[in-house]
Amino acid sequence: EMWEKAIQLSKELADMYENKIFDYEGLGNLLKKRATFYENIMKAMRPQPEYFAVGYYGQGFPSFLRNKIFIYRGKEYERREDFNLKLLTQFPSAEKMTSTAPPGEEIKSSPKQYVQCFIVKPVMNLPPNYKDKPVPEQILNYYRANEVQQFTHSRPVRKGEKDPDNEFANMWIERTTYTTAYSFPGILKWFEVKQITTEEISPLENAIETMELTNEKISNIVQQHIWDRSLPVHPLSMLLNGIVDPAVMGGYTNYEKAFFTEKYLQEHPEDQDKIELLKQLIALQMPLLAEGIRIHGEKLTEQLKPLHDRLTACFKELKKKVEKQYGVITLPPSLTERKQSRSGSVVLPYIMSSTLRRLSVTSVASSVVSTSSTSSDSTSSRPGSDGSILEPLLERRVSTASRAEELPMKDDGDNRISKLKRKEWSISKSQVIVEKE
Repeated sequence: EMWEKAIQLSKELADMYENKIFDYEGLGNLLKKRATFYENIMKAMRPQPEYFAVGYYGQGFPSFLRNKIFIYRGKEYERREDFNLKLLTQFPSAEKMTSTAPPGEEIKSSPKQYVQCFIVKPVMNLPPNYKDKPVPEQILNYYRANEVQQFTHSRPVRKGEKDPDNEFANMWIERTTYTTAYSFPGILKWFEVKQITTEEISPLENAIETMELTNEKISNIVQQHIWDRSLPVHPLSMLLNGIVDPAVMGGYTNYEKAFFTEKYLQEHPEDQDKIELLKQLIALQMPLLAEGIRIHGEKLTEQLKPLHDRLTACFKELKKKVEKQYGVITLPPSLTERKQSRSGSVVLPYIMSSTLRRLSVTSVASSVVSTSSTSSDSTSSRPGSDGSILEPLLERRVSTASRAEELPMKDDGDNRISKLKRKEWSISKSQVIVEKE
């Protein structure tokens, strides 16, 4: 089902048919086949394979495997347990490692065989002509697991003493990026890892990334229901219930305890911009949840009516609290319009999440948490040469007395936000919600 590859080859054949052998009948048949490839991309469901990192440690392995890591492309719907069983069948004397941490020299120099296997996530590498364009989700799904050469694995690391009241405060993430010799898919199902880099994600950066991924999940599932009304509603119900139900959801409260305090800001004054960014992501989740609950109400059944009523009541309280503390975000109409294709189907816009945040208008309420009172002056939007907005439209509140003193710090703040965005959202995407007219 690699229709994108088939289209690429058909274009080469079409040039030969048209300009070299002049076989117009063959060209017509080829173009008909290519049309079916395009239709399949937009309509057919394609499961995405899992990728596994496998390390072979110990002197008991042959030299081409010894103390090396390989990335394997799994089969469709292949579980890690099944993949592990297949590995150990090939190496019956090998011992399975239970930790995902890099092994020490003792294991590497051991005469035994040790196999380490864990799931890695592919890093999407979009073609340049797709970036910041209204590309349908069905087209981009191919690039989530194909044309990839980098893979990441995140491992939680606790620093300092454990806080029983809030585990977010000292929970760091150690993220390892693996770069293979060749990109997937290829001739082989596995390629050797040629480069490994590791970085540490702070608790605040981890919270920002978690909110970004949650917003992306909401957006993607809503877009799927907009595209295909026959999809079952239960996955949407579970997702919404896990976010808006206070008995399940504790993320906002944990963030407030860990980061939105005067004590944290005094100890980490350099994180002011990141805190504002986290607040903006929390506010951005409200219009996404509203669209999800609206669709949930449209597909309501008698069995789901009590759940929907509870979701609606919980969301009303959650929205009231978030808008009061973190502001109201409105997605511009230019990003929420339905765009009809020639066949009448809806083309779902897909843009960079940083662009979505930057184009969204935030109206900040008067009552906010105390740490926001030290935020910098409001940043005006500047149209670029192409008319696009280059700066966030987040209206930040400052006291009149401190306005003049904080203006010189504006450039440094913008630089920190730019660095953070380049680091955290160079890959991540967020689907724009299509509002029902």
